[in-house]
Amino acid sequence: MAIEYLKRGKSDTERADDDAKTRAAVETALADIEARGDVAVRELSESFDSYTPASFRLSTAEIEDLIAQLSPRELEDIRFAQTQVRNFAEAQRASMLDIEVETMPGVILGHKNIPVQSVGCYVPGGKFPMVASAHMSVATASVAGVPRIIACTPPFQGKPNPGVIAAMHLGGAHEIYVLGGIQAVGAMAIGTDTIEPVHMLVGPGNAFVAEAKRQLFGRVGIDLFAGPTETMVIADETVDAEMCATDLLGQAEHGYNSPAVLLTNSRRLAEETLSEIDRILGILPTAGTARVSWEDYGEVIVCDTWEEMLEVADDIASEHVQVMTERDDWFLEHMTCYGALFLGPRTNVANGDKVIGTNHTLPTRKAGRYTGGLWVGKFLKTHSYQRILTDEAAAEIGAYGSRLCMLEGFVGHAEQCNLRVRRYGGVNVPYGEGAPAREAAE
Repeated sequence: MAIEYLKRGKSDTERADDDAKTRAAVETALADIEARGDVAVRELSESFDSYTPASFRLSTAEIEDLIAQLSPRELEDIRFAQTQVRNFAEAQRASMLDIEVETMPGVILGHKNIPVQSVGCYVPGGKFPMVASAHMSVATASVAGVPRIIACTPPFQGKPNPGVIAAMHLGGAHEIYVLGGIQAVGAMAIGTDTIEPVHMLVGPGNAFVAEAKRQLFGRVGIDLFAGPTETMVIADETVDAEMCATDLLGQAEHGYNSPAVLLTNSRRLAEETLSEIDRILGILPTAGTARVSWEDYGEVIVCDTWEEMLEVADDIASEHVQVMTERDDWFLEHMTCYGALFLGPRTNVANGDKVIGTNHTLPTRKAGRYTGGLWVGKFLKTHSYQRILTDEAAAEIGAYGSRLCMLEGFVGHAEQCNLRVRRYGGVNVPYGEGAPAREAAE
């Protein structure tokens, strides 16, 4: 048995961004937004995006004008993608039931799934206008029933991008702001004179956006901690090198630090994929970005056995895992750590990113070990409730509660229970003592 790296990416230490500088810059910016509100937001937008309109919030007329700039085909494509996202989100929502059960005579327990009351959706757009990210956050929050959805996106090449704005509007955003980076995330979470703060932040972004969400977590909820896009292709000789190379580079173009990993049990496929990557990089228009990611973060790993492949895959816990083998269902059954699976050669990550209907905001940096991605359930809070209907139940539960509180030394807690035992059970429990067992009381 052996696990062999034909190509390695940077080590974890080498991969670390200058986190201290990022953290300090974000701390300073958020403190400035807290202190000076809209003035700080405007200065940050001017500094980072050279964009200071009369109002960052788009009016209805401005939104309609931007949507009118799209062709009928472009609008239809956006609507089609949102229909797929909504359909899957609605099916997921239908699986989340409110419940109420009688766990013993007279004792009713239940829970309700209540939407988060306000959500700020960040849609990145500095390098590419991320139209699809609006579907994933705004439309999904809409299906969850969030009553206030605001959406922020940076200007693209100096102005609002019509496709992104259309997707936000059609997805169900109630307020749309052309505002990016730390200033957008900070304004949504902290609030300013013109932007009411939200209860939750969602959506991907660059290192500064991710760090801002991290620092604001607790003050507001967040979907997850996100890093650069990651992809893994698990393949055997049922597919060819062109498909493997295309799927790896298709995600490597996201940025200069997007890990892409080929995991295979075929040395021949591994070597041919390396050659095919070189060929495609010679013709890919976005090779300037993809090449850097591949050279610095690309990996090719050859294993002897399926079990080794599974072990490596779960250890890396990649955001996107494309499985193209004779054992696709075996990986579906046994893999436990990943963002999302894409099974079979007919499936690909780009479809998942843009249109197929599953959510593309997924865990990175091994977070797939403990969380899944954004979905309709992230916008819902499950709250329990309880009700005791009969005197008998109040006395019985109260007696158990009294004794268990005394076991822990909580006398005041015990008295809450004792009061019910006295009133509804007719048992005179001495103040500050545990209630007697039923047999003793009788």
